[in-house]
Amino acid sequence: MTPTQTAGISGFGMYVPSHRVKLDHWCQWYGQSSEKIQAVVGRSFRMRGPRENVYTMAATAVLRLIEQYDVDPARIRFLALGTESSTDNSAGSVVIKGMLNEILPDYGRNPIGRHCEVPEFKHACLGGIYGIKNAARFLACEPEDTAAIVVSSDVAEYARGSSGEPTQGAGAVAVLLEKKPSILSLHLPWSGTASDYRIVDFRKPMSRVHSEAQRANGQIRDFPVFNGKYSTTCYLDATLKALDDLFRRRGVSAGQYLRDLAAVFMHRPYRKMPESGLAMGYLLALARGDEQDQQSLAELASEAQVSAEEVIKEVTSSPDVRLMVDDRRLMDEAFPKANTLLKALRTHHEFTNLMDKLSFGANTMMDIGNLYTAALPAWMAAGLEQAAHDGTDLAGREILLMGYGSGDAAEAIPASLVPGWEEAAKKIDLARTLEGGLNLAQQEYEDLHDFGLGENLPEPAHAVFFLDRIGDSTEGTFIDQGIEYYSFQS
Repeated sequence: MTPTQTAGISGFGMYVPSHRVKLDHWCQWYGQSSEKIQAVVGRSFRMRGPRENVYTMAATAVLRLIEQYDVDPARIRFLALGTESSTDNSAGSVVIKGMLNEILPDYGRNPIGRHCEVPEFKHACLGGIYGIKNAARFLACEPEDTAAIVVSSDVAEYARGSSGEPTQGAGAVAVLLEKKPSILSLHLPWSGTASDYRIVDFRKPMSRVHSEAQRANGQIRDFPVFNGKYSTTCYLDATLKALDDLFRRRGVSAGQYLRDLAAVFMHRPYRKMPESGLAMGYLLALARGDEQDQQSLAELASEAQVSAEEVIKEVTSSPDVRLMVDDRRLMDEAFPKANTLLKALRTHHEFTNLMDKLSFGANTMMDIGNLYTAALPAWMAAGLEQAAHDGTDLAGREILLMGYGSGDAAEAIPASLVPGWEEAAKKIDLARTLEGGLNLAQQEYEDLHDFGLGENLPEPAHAVFFLDRIGDSTEGTFIDQGIEYYSFQS
């Protein structure tokens, strides 16, 4: 079955700040197990500097994309921002457009024109993927040779001492979309989606930041309200529902579909989460698959000494996880039999073969950290660049993109590599993005984290845009209280 042609991805541009926290150092500072943290989370994460926010990082990433792929800004008629770390509830991507147009002439480029749509997408970590889907839909309606850019930019911060602290990060990824893509065709008619309201999964209510205690150096410290175990339950449930929708729309044997994929890229707040999601998704695929798939599931269940019928019931059901909130049972396990099976068979060849589909770019992601909306685009960029440099033949092969946003929604988007994709993928240049990392000492980390202070730290090495000042005029004929002003260096 051939999908209706939709637009796709032609390039990636990425920016992460220089300020780096190595997790083995962090473990020494706070008495944590380095071995455990690396196995579950990764090796390091980045932190925004005192003069950086989602808009400065996003603008730098877009400028990098334009330069790397020689994009004429006059072709851009859709510039979207995906973020959950906004500092302005009115404007978003238009701020980025304005910043870029200030500096594009210095690079010998046209400005982005007045006839450019500038939406912002917000739904936790899924905002960027919603932006990409809508950019593809936009291009499908365009009669001209236009381009769309979706930039995902976020600051992942957690209170010190919380379970989320080692899963922090900051950065932005800009994605170029065109009608005739150079890297990936997106097959949106086959894509699966899921959403539901989870109440206390992972939230950022405005009341958190009304007090001065939540501010530092003029900027809000955006620590979320979350319940870790419950959030994992919500993630697994949403992933299963989006995959189930994809399996139905794709119209193929679910188990064989996952086995035939060349690669899988998923939302990745930390190392272990996508591994758990894909493994659970495979159990669903076997349950929804043909007779051979169901026989395979029965054999796996027998090896793990659990009931295959109970596993099937769990992964194909629709547990009302909101009842866990009503009854305050957030630590309950929604998929006990399925998890027992996965724990028992984690080294089984079927699952190790499945995990190999997550291998492209996985090592690079160990040093990027949690980028919220940018986490999935970053992994795609890292994986596709690695595959291109390794000479992996992926032309015509299908891959799967799995996005997720706490709160609770998920997207499962099939895509395929176009002929000649390697040339565009090699331009991603993540080595440039990651070079020059500045390892923070404990006091530097705490000052930057708690107070936004870093007077003795150098400006991020590759940043172009910076937060210059925040307005404070509240009366007279000129009012700019809280409005952010930006500077740039070419």
